[in-house]
Amino acid sequence: MIPSHTDKNEKIGIMVCGHGSRNKGAVGEFARLSEGMRARYPHLPVDYGYLEFANPVIHSGLDNLIAQGCTRILAVPGMLFAAGHAKNDIPSVLNTYQAKHPEVTIEYGRELAVDTRMVRAASERIQQAIDAAPGKVANEETLLMVVGRGASDPDANSNVAKITRLIWEGMGFGWAETSYSGVTFPLVKPGLEHASKLGYKRIIVFPYFLFTGVLVQRIYNFADEVAAANPDIEFLKAGYLNDHPLVLDTMAERLEEILGGANNMNCQLCKYREQVLGFEAEIGASQESHHHHVEGLGDEAECKLCDTTCTGACDKAALGEDVSGHHHDHHHHDHHHHGHSHDHSHAHAHEHHHHNHGHSHDHSHDHGHDHGHHHAPYPHADHPLGPRSMVKEGK
Repeated sequence: MIPSHTDKNEKIGIMVCGHGSRNKGAVGEFARLSEGMRARYPHLPVDYGYLEFANPVIHSGLDNLIAQGCTRILAVPGMLFAAGHAKNDIPSVLNTYQAKHPEVTIEYGRELAVDTRMVRAASERIQQAIDAAPGKVANEETLLMVVGRGASDPDANSNVAKITRLIWEGMGFGWAETSYSGVTFPLVKPGLEHASKLGYKRIIVFPYFLFTGVLVQRIYNFADEVAAANPDIEFLKAGYLNDHPLVLDTMAERLEEILGGANNMNCQLCKYREQVLGFEAEIGASQESHHHHVEGLGDEAECKLCDTTCTGACDKAALGEDVSGHHHDHHHHDHHHHGHSHDHSHAHAHEHHHHNHGHSHDHSHDHGHDHGHHHAPYPHADHPLGPRSMVKEGK
């Protein structure tokens, strides 16, 4: 349990740091996750903010905590894995703020990471899709496709594969594969096309994402495409993690780790500190954020093609399709019935995991914009199964 004050009479506040999105649904879901943390710690000031494309921005949330008398702020990234945003962008923002406010101490916790609670949350989302399906197919006859965000950080990508294995072994699926929504390989569509050749009666597509947005909708859209081409296979679309209670439990643990002195980010495979195969050129890059120019754009950046639930209309617009009738909510279905023969996502304002490194990360956000960042080139940009952003698939 986090006390309201430390033994030095420092007043504690909690800051939840997010990436931000053009999609109102994603922004709203992150806000609800932050509200969930307020409910966990009703005796503490809790605020939140985003790196880009949405308000409030991170420094506004920090301002609010200081205005409430907080002198020690525990900041955590609302992110699944530690790639560029968690390792560099958020710590850079916190460092900059800390330098301007020496009267307050900001300590930065680690990402949600590979955690048994996260695996259980994922398995429950997958089981919900299975339970909602009209027919019964044994898990041994089912292939699970876990889809990660995809990053230019191989450490983060490998963690998605570890999550896949833990779910696969835990739930006893016949087979499991990992694919990614962008940046790295294999992308979703070639991953599903490969999976469809392995002879399983059912394929479950599970976006290992926290929140909704165009990337999740692209994943479902690719599942639809591959399902249509394989009518003898049942495809189920599982829901993403969202504010599952076990996600909140994991975030609460990350906060308590800071005070307990066990806030250890795994740096063993960090490409900014070690010679990770294929990424050797990025060791020791300066730590800086690449999001200042899109910080807090709010309504200016908000996608106007959808209301709350992303329909993927921005992808269609990018491909020149008419999206004039797309300004409304859609809800995805969790299964497809194809007439089968069988029934059926370093503040360094602390000493616990100090990273003095930066990055030149190559990421493709869920809004198809060009930051104009100066990123190191991704070493496998010409790989036949990726890593082009999925919106470019149709071009």
